[in-house]
Amino acid sequence: MQTLQELGEAVATRRKRLGLKQGDVATMAGVTAESLSRFERGRTAEFGSRKLLAVLAVLGAELDVMTQGQAGNLDALRTERAQTSTPNAGAA
Repeated sequence: MQTLQELGEAVATRRKRLGLKQGDVATMAGVTAESLSRFERGRTAEFGSRKLLAVLAVLGAELDVMTQGQAGNLDALRTERAQTSTPNAGAA
């Protein structure tokens, strides 16, 4: 993720996957429902780190910082390649 909007979308996806309502997550994280809504929709210029960490904690998620282009190790790349290759690639 490279933008605040992408981060907000990821938070919304995680929240929905867990079956949680925006208002409930906001209350548990100590932020306003409006603030969380704007963040998830990419409608805010900033979302403070304390707010973000609180929301992530409620969602059982964490922020992982990594160097750009270094998203995985060799084993992870091999696994990804194996999962995306089609078994009948040689068949016509």
